[in-house]
Order: sequence, then structure tokens, then C-alpha cells
Amino acid sequence: WFQLGYILLSLLLFFTACTIFEIPHGALGMEMTNDPHVRTRLFSAKSFVGNLFAMSTPWLFALANMEIFKGPGGNEADGMRYVSLMVAAILIPLSVLWFFSLREPGFHRVASQKKTPFWHDMKHAIGNRNFIMLTLTIFTLAMGFNFVNLLGSYIPIFYVFGGDKVAGAYLLGINGTVWAVTGVLAVFPLNWISPKLGKRNTLIVAILLMCAAQLSKIVCYNPSYPYLIIIPTVLLSMGMLFFFTLGSSMVGDICDEDDLKTGVRTEGSFYSIFWWFIKMGTALASFVAGALIVFTMFDQTQVTKVDAIQGSIKEIHSTVEVWLDEMANAKDYDVLAGKAQNRAGATIEEMKDYHIYLEKELQRSQKYNNPELQVMRKAELLKAQTITDSTAAILRKIMGYMDSKEGQVNGEAIYSYYEEVNALTLGLKLEKAKTYTQELLLHLDQKNAESNNSQEHFHDILQNTTELFDLLQNVNPKDSLKKIDEQLANIESSIAPLKKQTPYTLLMMRVVEIGLPLLLSIFSIFFILRYSLTEERTNEIKNLLRKRNREIDN
Repeated sequence: WFQLGYILLSLLLFFTACTIFEIPHGALGMEMTNDPHVRTRLFSAKSFVGNLFAMSTPWLFALANMEIFKGPGGNEADGMRYVSLMVAAILIPLSVLWFFSLREPGFHRVASQKKTPFWHDMKHAIGNRNFIMLTLTIFTLAMGFNFVNLLGSYIPIFYVFGGDKVAGAYLLGINGTVWAVTGVLAVFPLNWISPKLGKRNTLIVAILLMCAAQLSKIVCYNPSYPYLIIIPTVLLSMGMLFFFTLGSSMVGDICDEDDLKTGVRTEGSFYSIFWWFIKMGTALASFVAGALIVFTMFDQTQVTKVDAIQGSIKEIHSTVEVWLDEMANAKDYDVLAGKAQNRAGATIEEMKDYHIYLEKELQRSQKYNNPELQVMRKAELLKAQTITDSTAAILRKIMGYMDSKEGQVNGEAIYSYYEEVNALTLGLKLEKAKTYTQELLLHLDQKNAESNNSQEHFHDILQNTTELFDLLQNVNPKDSLKKIDEQLANIESSIAPLKKQTPYTLLMMRVVEIGLPLLLSIFSIFFILRYSLTEERTNEIKNLLRKRNREIDN
């Protein structure tokens, strides 16, 4: 509950700060000019600069999977903590610099306006029919295509690459870079097309581009040709850049029309409602996406348990590689003795934590359809507990002996103790990996018993998991480190496929991710066709405002 409360509070603070920033930021963009096409170019420039930074964003997940950030045995969540700190260290100074460089045009004229109550301004903005049609257009489409963003990482990882997060992260990085580059380049055709077709028609073109992107995914989501995913990415990126750039620009046109009628600039009121609906679309998409993941019967428990095995094996493999290097460069037996002592102490501490974990697991009630699974689980946990306790006792005995014989043990004996400590440490880590694998086997057995349509899938996964367990059983901690290193490399390559989801889940994920945005796009087109602020009327408003403002200034 503490972690849930912490993340909820953090997200509330973060998104509140985003809103406080974005509303005056967007309203300021509208105030920069009263020329509708210059305004489009202005928001295009904003998108251009934003996409320059966005080119690096997709690689953050790949960076979080690098060992330098997540550490040995860590996962992408551990890595993302340090990646986010690195990003903050870059962006915060730049943001402060740009903030102090900004100047607000027309501030004195707007500041002299009579202050009006908040709810009066909200009621006035909501009474504008064109604004409502535009906002509903943006809201429905933003909600639909936020599903693409929220579910977009699941398809490459679990459908295209069968659960391999590293390969999926690499493709997501390339895909995100293509997205950002397309967004940068799409600014130029937007500024050419919009004046010729008009903003409303260009917005319809944007929606059609995004629909084409969704339809192309039927073919382009292909495990045999993973890089086909770039095709819908290009179409979707171009369509979304057109759509959201024009959306903000069109709110500015509505503000100009309102200014001509009332003589008051109310960009803040209009943009706050506009932004609120975008955020509500994002929030609804986030809420529904979670429910849809459950609807697709995605097995998060399976993924979590495989992650635990993968993290454990990677930690062991990394440790063995360190030991190989350590032994290759060993010249001083006293140094080896110190390392053996420190390693024995660290392993005993690790055993204490592992013992606590085993105690909690023994006390935790785990319901299985087959009562034999419950008995088997308890027996395996008790066995792991016994092995842990006996290993800890041997390590304490070794540490006590070496302490009592300090300076009196010859080099050969030190080397023997060093190898024994390594073997015991390795034995503990392997026991943990085997425990996690047993937990996965029990979970898959339970899912297999509950499933009516995916027995073949679970049979294959269970067989692969059993083979993994056998490979772990065959690793002898007393073998040469070189042999163990080769065995671990073989084991590591066989883990990722264990995350593969059922055919039903993979099908439903694609149906939801492709179909829902298409459905909501129909509503967006319905609303935008009822937007009546034409290009001719927009240009007329521009000229009338210029004439009026010149008269006021004179």
C-alpha cells in the first residue's frame, strides 16, 4: 500500500505540474500572432523542436535494460530509476534557461482587460459550438490513439519477439527514433498542405493517415519481418503531428473569432478546457488500457516470475565472469584470503534475506486446483530452506577457521578455501534460481489446469521450463568456472521464450490495439465535419482584427 500511495501521489503532483505548465504555455503560443497560418507554423516549430528531443526518448527503455544502469540481476524498473535522474539532470537546467529567455507579446493590452470570474469564462468557452466540436474531435482521437501508446510496447515484445524484452526494446528504440524523425520532417508538408486545403480538411487527412496506419498493422505486425512495424509508425507519426499541431492552431482561430465578437482575449479559458479534455482522454485510455490488458488474459504473473529467473541467472553469470577475471589476475594469496572472507560474509547476509523470503512464501496461502501442487510447493520451499541453513553453517565454520589461523595458512590452503567459498556462494544463487523456476512451473501447471483452449501452448512452455530446471540442476558449483560460464550462457539464451503469451491473448491484444482507435476515429470524423469555421472566415477574422486593433492603438 505504501508503494501504491507513493506512486499515486507522485503522479498527481507530476501531472498537476504538467497542467500548470502546459495551459499558459499553449495560451502563450496562441497570443504570438493573429495570422492563422503563421500560428500553424508556430505550433509546427514547437512540434519540430519537441521531436528533436523525442528522438532520444524511445532509447530510454533500451538504456534501462543495460547493466550499467540496472546493475547485475536488476530489471528495467531498476535501470529506469537512474536513467530518469540522468534525463532530469539534462532537462532541468535547459528548461530554466529557456524560461528566463521568454518574452510575452501583447501583455500590456491583455493585462488591462477587466478580470472575470473563472466559472463565467468556462461557461462562455463551453457555449462556443465550434470549440465544442473541435474539442470532442481531439478528445475522441486522443483517447483512441493513447491506447496505441499504452499497448504499443506489448505487441513488439510479446507478439513480434515472443517475450524477449531486450530484442523488443531495441526495436522500440528504432521505432521511436523513426517516429521522431518522421515528426520532424512532417512539419514541412503540413505547412504546405494546410494553407491549400484549409485546416479542417487537413485535419481530416490526418485522421485518414492514422486510420491507414492502423489498418497496415494487420500485415505489418509480423514476427517473421519485425521491421515492417516501421511502416505504420511513419503513417501514424505524420498523422498525429498534423492532428495535434492543427488542433492547437485551430483553438487559436476560435479565440480570434471570440475576440472579434467580445473584444476580450480568453486564450487561457479556451486552452484550459481543450487541454483538460486531452488529459481526460489520456486518463480514460490509461484506465481502460489496464482493464483491456486484463480482458486479453495477459499473464503478468508469468512475466514477473520469468523476470525473477532471468535476473537471478544474469546475476550468477555476471558473478562468474568477475571471478574468472579475479582468478586470472590473482597474484597475492593474502588478497584472495580477504576476498574469500568478504564473500563468505556477504553470502551469509544474502542467505538471511533469502531465508526471510522463504519463510514468507511458506506462510503465504497459494490456492491451486490440484492439492498436490500445494504439497509440492511446500516441500520445495522447505528443501531450499534446509540447503540455505546448511550452507550458512559451513560458511560460518570456514570464516571462523580462517580467522583463527590468520597469517598461518599456506597459499595452497587459501586457494582451496577461496574455491570452496565460491562454490558455496554459487550454490546458494543457483538454489534461488531453481526456487524461482519451481514457482514458475507451479504457476504454469495451475494455468494449464484452468485453461480450456491453450493446452498446447502451456504444454510447450511447461516443457521448456522443465528443460530449464534440468539445465540448472546440471550446473555443479564445484566444476571449473569456465565450464559453468558456458552452461550459464546456454541457460540465459533459453529464458526469454518462457514469457510467451497464449495465442488468444496475442490475438486479442492486436484486435484491441488496432480496432479501438479505428472505431474512435469514426467519431472524430463525425465531430470535425460539424466544425464550421472555414478558411475564408478565418482570413476575414484576421483582417477585421488587424483593422480594429490599429484603430484602438491610434
